[in-house]
Amino acid sequence: MQQSEGLARSLQSRHIQLIALGGTIGVGLFLGSANAIHKAGPGLLLSYAIGGIAIFFIMRALGELLIYRPVAGSFASYAEEFVGPFSGFVTGWSYWFMWVVTAMAELTAVGIYVRFWLPDVPQWLPGLVALGLLYGTNLLAVRVYGELEFWFALLKVVTILLLIVSGLAVIFFHIGDLGQTASFSNLWSHQGFMPFGFLPVLGTLQIVMFAYQGVELIGVTAGETANPEVNLPRATNSIIFRILLFYIGALVVIMSLVPWDQLDPKMSPFVMMFQKIGVPAAATIINIVVITAAASSCNGGIFSTGRMLYSLSLRGQAPKLFGRLSERKVPAAGVHVSALVMLIGVALNYVVPENVFAWVTSISLIGTLWTWIIILYAHTQYRRAVAEGRAKGVGFRMPGAPVVNWLVILFLLVVAAMFWRDPDTRVALYVAPFWFGLLAIAYYSGARQR
Repeated sequence: MQQSEGLARSLQSRHIQLIALGGTIGVGLFLGSANAIHKAGPGLLLSYAIGGIAIFFIMRALGELLIYRPVAGSFASYAEEFVGPFSGFVTGWSYWFMWVVTAMAELTAVGIYVRFWLPDVPQWLPGLVALGLLYGTNLLAVRVYGELEFWFALLKVVTILLLIVSGLAVIFFHIGDLGQTASFSNLWSHQGFMPFGFLPVLGTLQIVMFAYQGVELIGVTAGETANPEVNLPRATNSIIFRILLFYIGALVVIMSLVPWDQLDPKMSPFVMMFQKIGVPAAATIINIVVITAAASSCNGGIFSTGRMLYSLSLRGQAPKLFGRLSERKVPAAGVHVSALVMLIGVALNYVVPENVFAWVTSISLIGTLWTWIIILYAHTQYRRAVAEGRAKGVGFRMPGAPVVNWLVILFLLVVAAMFWRDPDTRVALYVAPFWFGLLAIAYYSGARQR
């Protein structure tokens, strides 16, 4: 069955590329990088490079599968076809759960940063307003979602490019007071490139991989992509290098302008850099960008959860209601339910506003790691099916398979194990067995519709 049947293929190449960028470039870079720099120093660049290499192979594996069969729900569909029905069931529902929880984190971020201007507004209220607006736009045609995400992501990209270009101008031409001390040598002249050794660099991999979370969103758009044989490979290849440029390029410039040990771990390095360069109202500008980044990620979450429930329903692994499309060719029932569950995040911001962000971000990464592992493993089984004549091969191939698949899977398992080192992320290891156990009970007790 072509699970994209009925969905409108309205997303163009520019939409697909910016959707993936929008899902990946978010609060993790604009805010989380400050704390990561404080923990690892310039060695954080190595962590981003290692994580980026892993993401490159994950996306090439996904890209090959997408060209083989571009359908809504992509990796859950491939998990069912090449691994088994239970794997598809767990992957689909885990990815839905991951994005629901991620959206809760992004709504929390909106609530926190709106209070920069309106300190007396309760933290839950801006998140509720944002959820309502994004929910409404996701009920419109998919092209409306694509256009909104395009402009959301473009704002973030322009902000990062402004930082990189202006920072390089300061470094090379010694502009202003900052230019007198700015130098690439700041990356190694302050207690060395890895001032705390290699282990703290590994310890930041959780932050790094959370920052890369969302790059696989192009897989969810596959069923609504125009000319997928051309647009999906192009997006897959270009996204990797753009992300590495934006993340590593921005961090190189930041730590060259100001030595890493002089950065405030509680302050966005982007705010500090724009202030030191002399950009007026730097805090206000970055605040707007951070709110946009959070809204962009939440927007992607609502989009992807609706499509995943649609895909699960077509495979008989979710209620048939979720397999129906609205007049605008949108899986509206899935969008309704997903947005309703996201209201739990608003409630948590009312009850425990201090703790909710740390809880939900760590829990969401478990679902992401599972999804990435399944993509890699399903790809190995796809290659076996091609070799045995049970599946059709494609020209866009992942290099190094299957050896690289297993190396990256091992790397992702190491990242998951390192959750135990930090009390803030350890909660995810408590939630994960409960979640996967619940899915097993649901599947084997007959929740899977036949």
